[in-house]
Amino acid sequence: MNEKTMLDDEHYENVLREESICTTENLVYERPETLLDTPLHYCPGCGHGVVHRLIAEVIDELGIQEQTIGVAPVGCAVFAYNYLNIDMSEAAHGRASAVATGIKRVMPEKYVFSYQGDGDLAAIGTAETIHTCNRGENLLIIFINNGIYGMTGGQMAPTTLPGMKSTTSPFGRNVKSMGAPLKITDLVAQLPGTYYVTRQSVHKPANVRKTKKAILKGFQYQKEDKGTCFVEVVSNCPSNWKMTPLESNKFLEDQMLPFYPLGDLKTPERKEN
Repeated sequence: MNEKTMLDDEHYENVLREESICTTENLVYERPETLLDTPLHYCPGCGHGVVHRLIAEVIDELGIQEQTIGVAPVGCAVFAYNYLNIDMSEAAHGRASAVATGIKRVMPEKYVFSYQGDGDLAAIGTAETIHTCNRGENLLIIFINNGIYGMTGGQMAPTTLPGMKSTTSPFGRNVKSMGAPLKITDLVAQLPGTYYVTRQSVHKPANVRKTKKAILKGFQYQKEDKGTCFVEVVSNCPSNWKMTPLESNKFLEDQMLPFYPLGDLKTPERKEN
């Protein structure tokens, strides 16, 4: 290190001390207490990390860290317990909402949520999901829809778009032979047991704020004991879509969102009697 570099470094440190730039008031972002300081294992551009952060922020703001229990099944969601400093339970593939039901019934005073991907919730766990919602279990289901099986190798999921390629539909999803994508959020919105159902995304800052608000409502409504809250987050999967993060965000906006439009599907104000 030469003398000039040393002088520049010393000057910079003096400026920091004199002007007190690094203060709490000047922080743009601070890690929520509920979000553990652990290396991120998700692929670059993946939406899971953003949703984890939102859950942690909501739990901190509501002051319910000691009262919250999460359930994560198999899939990319399986490592949620590595990031959230709350009580977590693992579930067999597709059974997260069933496990969450058991926990909530034994400890009704707790805030209980499941965190599930589309292959888990809408394929392997279709029955558990529908019956949990139909019974109106007083819990929150957070559903990450990236249109593909993520951790298991990019196979076609129930949510894969028509014509979309995957490892098990290399020529694109053929609706005639493979069936149409399952809009399970639209389905559960029709069930009498659901209280709040919404579809959001985290690909833009404004959408991140809307998703946080939706998750906040999902937790708050548990106090009312009126039924199941269901928050779908349409996300991307750059690795299995074979795209860069930017390309995947564009694909999400151009292709995914027209098929899975964002917005509330059922709110307490619009709930059918």
